[in-house]
Amino acid sequence: MKCIIMNSHPIDKEISLMYNTFHDANVGGYYMKVGYVRVSTEEQNTIRQEILMNELGIEKIYIDKASGKDTARRELQNMLEFVREGDTVIIESYSRLARSTKDLLNIVETLKEKGVEFISQKEAIDTTTPAGRLMLTIFAGLYQFERECILERQTEGIREARKAGKYKGRTPIEVDIAKFKTLYAQWKAGKITATSMRKQPGLSAPTFYRRVKKYERDVVKGA
Repeated sequence: MKCIIMNSHPIDKEISLMYNTFHDANVGGYYMKVGYVRVSTEEQNTIRQEILMNELGIEKIYIDKASGKDTARRELQNMLEFVREGDTVIIESYSRLARSTKDLLNIVETLKEKGVEFISQKEAIDTTTPAGRLMLTIFAGLYQFERECILERQTEGIREARKAGKYKGRTPIEVDIAKFKTLYAQWKAGKITATSMRKQPGLSAPTFYRRVKKYERDVVKGA
């Protein structure tokens, strides 16, 4: 895993260093073409993708040798941290950036929030163009459709299992009531956040708020 400045001549390296310094300070409109390259294992090489980055005039590339099953990749996160408004992130194919539509859309949304454009060379996705933005809208629609279909199938399966007497529901997560009471008091006093409170007993956000509602109904109001 590494980051590469694409220039090789000593003078070019000095210019590149100055360029990056201006970029980091976000001074004077110094925008960069930033590349992201990924292969799945250490044994695979990145030469083909790096050649493409060079041909496209990329000033700086980030390279991961890791699975794309999630976004917890060091150089991906470094790249997302580095880019600034006006920059453009370029990849060979969106499969190099993400292995799921959800992750792809989340990453592109992060770039959008930072004012960074996105280009996927193979699929001709370019957020600087109406066609590229339309392609991402279609991706988002397909993801939502797929998600709703999955949820519908799950609901139908649960309904049929209930009819057959086979569905018992999830086993409730056991929570230490005394600890929950202490955390609740700290949360209400503004000493901790809701996120911090729910993470300590390991509750998801929906479960946490259901537990809070039940606690307030059964304990607080009954006190």
